[in-house]
Amino acid sequence: MKTSIHHIHLNVSSAKKSLPFYKDLLGYLGYQIVDEGLEHIGTSNGTTDLWIVQARRNRLNCPFHGKDVGLNHIAFRVSTKKAVNQFIEKFLEPKKLKPLYGSPRHFPEYRKGYYAVYFEDPDRVKLEVVYFPVEKKRKKKRAPVKLRNKK
Repeated sequence: MKTSIHHIHLNVSSAKKSLPFYKDLLGYLGYQIVDEGLEHIGTSNGTTDLWIVQARRNRLNCPFHGKDVGLNHIAFRVSTKKAVNQFIEKFLEPKKLKPLYGSPRHFPEYRKGYYAVYFEDPDRVKLEVVYFPVEKKRKKKRAPVKLRNKK
């Protein structure tokens, strides 16, 4: 069975801080708002939905850390290396968001051509915008078919 991720539900500590951040980020990345309220937004790119929801008040004393059990980061794949650099110029820099890990840079340890920038949301959830080339599958060469002469 082949599947794809339908949706991700991300709880945030402050809808007031996080909803504007994610509306801007996801809008830039081509997501459309499909549902919105005071404490949530639901977005979709037609393939995967991302829901940003205010965490329950009694859970706010559990800050996020990417090394804990659970989510480490969310990566958004773009179609070119240039798109990663444009994202930095047009989204991160105007918002004064600092790239992490000396990015943008190549990460050859992940896969050939992997080029990414990492950054954090208001709750310090790590996010990534990444490009890597699609590896073309080589077609197997078939042996020539021998045709028989019909008599």
